[in-house]
Amino acid sequence: MEIDLVFKIAAIGMIVAVLGQLLKRAERDEQATMMTLAGLIVVLMMIVGKVGELFDTIKTVFEL
Repeated sequence: MEIDLVFKIAAIGMIVAVLGQLLKRAERDEQATMMTLAGLIVVLMMIVGKVGELFDTIKTVFEL
């Protein structure tokens, strides 16, 4: 697994957490929730691409 991917996911998580706390303290709970959801979607899209590559590798290894 690429360590860069882990660092990117961690960085996105930290940024979303800090910005979420700032928005909640500014009493903008709806924007905080939407930003958290957007961060989750970004990370999931990154992971979906890697899962696709994993399945392609498995097909190649087992000649399916």
